[in-house]
Amino acid sequence: MTFASHLRPLRIAMVAPPWFTVPPHGYGGVENMCADLVDGLVGRGHEVTLFGAGGPGTRAGRFVAPYAEPPSSRLGEPLPEVLHTAAVARALDGLDVDLVHDHTLAGPLLARGRRAPTVVTMHGPVTGEPGEYYRHLGDTVDLVAISAAQRRSAPDLTWLGTVHNAVDVASFPYRAAKDEMVLFLGRLHPDKGVHLAIDAAREVGLPIVVAGKCTEPVEREYFRSQIEPRLGPDVTIFGTADAAAKRDLLSRATALLFPILWDEPFGMVMIEAMACGTPVVALRRGSVPEVVIDGVTGVLCDDPADLPSAIAAARKLSPADCREHVATRFDADTMVAGYEALYREVLLGRTPTRPDELEMPVARRGRRAPVAAAA
Repeated sequence: MTFASHLRPLRIAMVAPPWFTVPPHGYGGVENMCADLVDGLVGRGHEVTLFGAGGPGTRAGRFVAPYAEPPSSRLGEPLPEVLHTAAVARALDGLDVDLVHDHTLAGPLLARGRRAPTVVTMHGPVTGEPGEYYRHLGDTVDLVAISAAQRRSAPDLTWLGTVHNAVDVASFPYRAAKDEMVLFLGRLHPDKGVHLAIDAAREVGLPIVVAGKCTEPVEREYFRSQIEPRLGPDVTIFGTADAAAKRDLLSRATALLFPILWDEPFGMVMIEAMACGTPVVALRRGSVPEVVIDGVTGVLCDDPADLPSAIAAARKLSPADCREHVATRFDADTMVAGYEALYREVLLGRTPTRPDELEMPVARRGRRAPVAAAA
């Protein structure tokens, strides 16, 4: 009998942001990740209550929606998430859970004094003011990094471990034969380097499809100043791609262009592309070297001037190697196992308060050494 067989299923409250449904209909990397995590945890026998927006879309046993319709048009405003957080806190008062897993920015503020521990996944930057915010929270929360690069940028935070984001690989179509086009998929934001993608595609003589969200003021201004002047017959502006359109575009592209101009903590679109057998051409920033194997599943550059030659090199890579890389390292089952291990690690540091908690081995109260749950 294994150690794991002695452990009872957990009661988990999963708190997603309010901006999009879980899973999202179009844009929403955090919401996609939450959906896969919830479904995987339920598949492992755990009891999950999901807090999100809109209607239920996962296998969670209970779904609570403070917003009947996601306030997507208000993304960037503080009040919708604050209201969401307040409603979640009130609902949690009536729930008996072992652990809260929060994916919001405001939610961790209410972890202090809560009986159940709070695990927080860091989906954004942890430098500057965000880092100061989590330093003030101290050991009231346990932080999970989504990449080693993210964790290195603020090594003094109360890191519990690192778990890479993942996808349900089986839900992404594999295609070895590619179309004569490259793809940019993501927010049309200056940090994403969309203009660099268009310039590189044009230089190498390939049409480019640009698919992504462009709703926030900074995105609209960037489109006006940097993308509109570059439009031509070789540039297709697709708009926001839903789940089906995203998979179709990713599987047909000869390469995904990811010329980021900031230290991206992860970049879900990279593993989505490779799951479809599509190599990634990217600038070597943030987590990119952790996600893409240079020369095998993509080509990494240090200088934007090298992007055109990188596209040519990427077209010679094996689509099967791209798919295998994601199936081995970034499948949802791996992510779920990583989080499950971290949940157990958190609960091992607590003194049991209920008789049924004695089914779980309990260590001494106190902080534990951070662990890496998934490489």
